[in-house]
Amino acid sequence: MFFYASKILGFFTQPSNIIATLCVIGLALVLLNRQRIGTWLVSLGVLLLLVLGYSPLSNVLLLSLTERFPQWQDGGRAPDGVVVLGGAIDPDATAARNSLEINAAGERVVAMLELARRYPQAKIAFTGGAASLIEQTLSEAPVAGDVLRQFGVAPDRIVLETDSRTTEENATFTARLVNPKPGERWLLVTSAWHMPRSIGVFRKAGFDVDAYPVDWRTRGWIDASETFDTASAGLARADIALHEWVGLVIYRLIGRTSELLPGPKKQ
Repeated sequence: MFFYASKILGFFTQPSNIIATLCVIGLALVLLNRQRIGTWLVSLGVLLLLVLGYSPLSNVLLLSLTERFPQWQDGGRAPDGVVVLGGAIDPDATAARNSLEINAAGERVVAMLELARRYPQAKIAFTGGAASLIEQTLSEAPVAGDVLRQFGVAPDRIVLETDSRTTEENATFTARLVNPKPGERWLLVTSAWHMPRSIGVFRKAGFDVDAYPVDWRTRGWIDASETFDTASAGLARADIALHEWVGLVIYRLIGRTSELLPGPKKQ
């Protein structure tokens, strides 16, 4: 039930969907001779389109998430394992094309392969099941396993978690599967904008991990004053940022994290 509710809520936490809904409803009301409220809704939709599509606000919203965790430094100590969150592989397109198909979060796959090469003793755990309960979709994890083996990673180093559908399940199921030992060092690879919520649920699951953020989308706070050339570019970042912020609030309210905006551990 929570999964379905989160999907519906997710639709209305993306500015592009909100803008489209406002404009469609507004135009329908205008056609039904409800000129005043219809015009007001369309005007609001256009205003949101201009602000989020072209102004730096979308970058600011995203940067408030991506800059929470710095780039990882090994400090001379190699990790015992690496956990990679799904969300970068399109398993259905991969199966249909018989060729690896990745999306805008493809840096997760690149980081997975780079870390597997750099730390040849580390376990590589990929967590990601079918993302939909409505449609018949394939799991990402087996595809990731095939990619790792193709790049020469020994099968006994690969751990695949195939059942999770949410970030909270990523953490819970993976912790149960790898059973990390006290004192072990595990990295968590995911998009920088998704890292605060991911770290929060892994901590709640009792799985102590070091953040290894990738897929930053920006150059840093220097982009806080940058405008966009196209509305679609600004809206894409606004969609990601607002959706993630709403996810952080909901996870905190229902107790899936212990902090609203998790950050690095205090030394």
